[in-house]
Amino acid sequence: MGLTKRYGDVTAVAGLDLTVAAGECFGLLGPNGAGKTTTIEILEGLTSPDGGDVQVLGAPWRDGAPGRALRERLGIQLQETQLADKLTVTETLALFRSFYRRSHTVDEVLALVELEEKRGARVSTLSGGQKQRLAVACALVSRPELLFLDEPTTGLDPQSRRQLWEIIRKFKVAGGSVLLTTHYMEEAERLCDRVAIMDHGKVIALGTPAELIASLGADHVVDFALAEGQAVTGLEAALKALPGVKSVRSGPPPAGISLTVAEVHRALPALLALLQSRGAELSLLTTHHATLDDVFVVLTGRQLRDT
Repeated sequence: MGLTKRYGDVTAVAGLDLTVAAGECFGLLGPNGAGKTTTIEILEGLTSPDGGDVQVLGAPWRDGAPGRALRERLGIQLQETQLADKLTVTETLALFRSFYRRSHTVDEVLALVELEEKRGARVSTLSGGQKQRLAVACALVSRPELLFLDEPTTGLDPQSRRQLWEIIRKFKVAGGSVLLTTHYMEEAERLCDRVAIMDHGKVIALGTPAELIASLGADHVVDFALAEGQAVTGLEAALKALPGVKSVRSGPPPAGISLTVAEVHRALPALLALLQSRGAELSLLTTHHATLDDVFVVLTGRQLRDT
C-alpha cells in the first residue's frame, strides 16, 4: 500500500495501492513508462521501494524477508529472460528445477507449455514464441502459487501469443493466481478478472474489463477523418448533438475524429447526413466495439501503445 519508487528526479511509482485476490488474474495495463515493470519488480522482491508496505501471499516483503520460503511460492517471468544458449531445453529446466525443494518434473513442465518435441533442442535454436514458453516453464517449474508475468507476449506472432494465453488460463484454472503487465488491450480483456490501468506511476482506473469499458457509457467507437485540406467550422458542436453520441474527441491535423456512441445504427447515418450537408468528404471511416484502449484514450488522450 502507498507504494513509491523514485529514480533521481523521476517518480516511477507514485503512491500505488493494489490488492490482488487469491485465484484471480490481475492485469497492470498501460503504455511503456507507466510504471508497470517497476511495480512488478518491487512485488517480486527484485527492487526495493522508497516508500509503502508490500505483502505477498500474506507475508511482508521488506529487504527480501522472509527470503527463500516466500520465493519458492512464486513464479517469475521477467520482461527479458536471458537463458544460456548452449543448454538444451531439458538442461535448462533441470537447472531451474534444482533451485527448489518442491517442483514439477521436467516432463511435467514440458507438457504444461507444450515443448515436448523440443526437449533436446538448444535454446539458441528456439523461435521467439518457444523461448517465451520456455521462460514461462522456468517460472512454473516450482509449482508456484503466484505467477508474475511481465509483458509475456511482447513481440510474439498471434499464434504464439494465443499459446501463451492458454498456458496462463490453465494455470489459473488449476487454482493459481496471476499478476501480469501488458500493453495489449486484447490480452487484458481475454485473461484478466480485473485490470488496473496505469499512467505516470499511478492507477487511473480499476475494475473488471467489462466495468471499465461500460464506464464510457457507450458500446461503439466511430473513427473518421476528412479529406486532406478540408475543415468544417463548428463541426465538433454539431457532432455532439447527433443521436447516440456520448463524446467527441479530435486530435491535431492530420488526425481524425473519434465518436463514442451508444447506438451506432442511429449515429452513423446521422453522421453521414451531417457531413454531406456540410459538403465534407471522408478519407476514413471505421467503427469498432469499445475496448480498454478507448478507456485509456478517453482518460489520457493517448494510445496505450504510445511510449
